[in-house]
Amino acid sequence: MLVPRIVIIAAGIAGLFATAPASAQFFFKSADLTGARVTGEEPGMTGPILPSATAPELSAALVWNLRAALNVAALQCGFEPTLMTLANYNAFLKDHDTELDQSMAVLDKYFFRMTKNKKAGQTELDKFLTRVYSGFSTVGGQRSFCQTAASIGHDAVFASRGQIYELAHSRMRELRASLAAWGEQQFRARTIGSVLTPARPLPPFGNPKCWKKERYQEKKCGPLQSWG
Repeated sequence: MLVPRIVIIAAGIAGLFATAPASAQFFFKSADLTGARVTGEEPGMTGPILPSATAPELSAALVWNLRAALNVAALQCGFEPTLMTLANYNAFLKDHDTELDQSMAVLDKYFFRMTKNKKAGQTELDKFLTRVYSGFSTVGGQRSFCQTAASIGHDAVFASRGQIYELAHSRMRELRASLAAWGEQQFRARTIGSVLTPARPLPPFGNPKCWKKERYQEKKCGPLQSWG
């Protein structure tokens, strides 16, 4: 069977882009990172652990973790403007400022309760916030983090006032998972530098014996079924 080389290449490219959703900034198919709702008692969900914290205190910590993550995304994800991480973060601060202030007040009281000293409590609160913010810095997982944070930031803008804590509880596990290095899920491939090696072998484009006038020579190099 004689198949023009350009037809093979075009068909392969068309097949790739036909599967790509319009909203995918980085991947044809992103990893599914959704997880169960958290209470804040689960390891790592509030960043540093909060010994003897009550349910409202854990909820406040989750809200502030959400704020920190969206803040980091606003600063680090501007390389992809369509994510709108900065615009959504600013809108989030404006729409939910009361809830954020309330969460900070709860955390302030928690650290005062644990230290029994206003100055010491403030110091511990500052340490906690620093660790929370630094905990959302990632290199290998930047693309998955930015994409996930953008999705959550969008939902935060449209969340009803007084309900931002629910978003923090329901999506913190997903947000934490996004910090790991996730890659393309649609196609099985391995990465060497910036070159993706296809999971299926390509026709021998580099072998001139297999081609004559841009047409594949099946008699010399075998059928193309081994490629398809």
